[in-house]
Amino acid sequence: MAHSPPGCSSGAGVAKIEQGKRFPPGDLPARAEEVLGPVGLKVLTAAARSLTRRAGLASWFRQWAGIEEEAISLYAYECRAVPGLLQPEGYIRAIFDLQIPHLSEEQFEQQVAARQERQRLLSERPNTAFSFLIEQAVLERRLGGAAVAREVIANLLEQGSRRNVEVLVMPLRQEDHSGVDGQMYLAERDDHQWVGYVEGHDSSTLLTQPKLVSSMLQRYGKMRSQALSHTATADLLRTMRGAL
Repeated sequence: MAHSPPGCSSGAGVAKIEQGKRFPPGDLPARAEEVLGPVGLKVLTAAARSLTRRAGLASWFRQWAGIEEEAISLYAYECRAVPGLLQPEGYIRAIFDLQIPHLSEEQFEQQVAARQERQRLLSERPNTAFSFLIEQAVLERRLGGAAVAREVIANLLEQGSRRNVEVLVMPLRQEDHSGVDGQMYLAERDDHQWVGYVEGHDSSTLLTQPKLVSSMLQRYGKMRSQALSHTATADLLRTMRGAL
């Protein structure tokens, strides 16, 4: 690369941004078009967007965040909290406000912004199949209070109306429940290989062993059949909203 865009000291600096190793200035893509040309600009813009999403994310979560961005299918089962991609702002703030050790104000706002930025995947990837299974108990908890609970339910109804987004609730009483092993996430990459992911207590594990991931997929499929249908889920959510 003969020249670097203003604000980058060298071609190597731009290369680090393109490779996802360095956070770019917010206005870099707009300033770089003349130097990089249309193809280079497209690559740099995609890298900048990806890195912006990851700013403020915990180091142990960033690998999964990268997989999320490229997945062609993304499944989530949550028994602890509303999945991050479906959390409205009030719920996000309640989550981070309760975090221990406590966050500084700067850390707090940075993490809120990073989670909101991740959520653009739902609108930016219309060909990705998103499926979310959420325990009714998570919604009954009303984390953050009644106003936040209403915001959560409204968002679940809105996102669940997207053609490529499935939101299903696992009823509070379900004697035949295959999710006793706890929360899990699954992603299908563009080569059609699946990976699994679990997390807890400021740590995470990426699961790639085919036998293990196959077991997770089987459990997820079984839980889909045990959860409320799309219509029944929407009816329950509206009932819960009316009771708040």
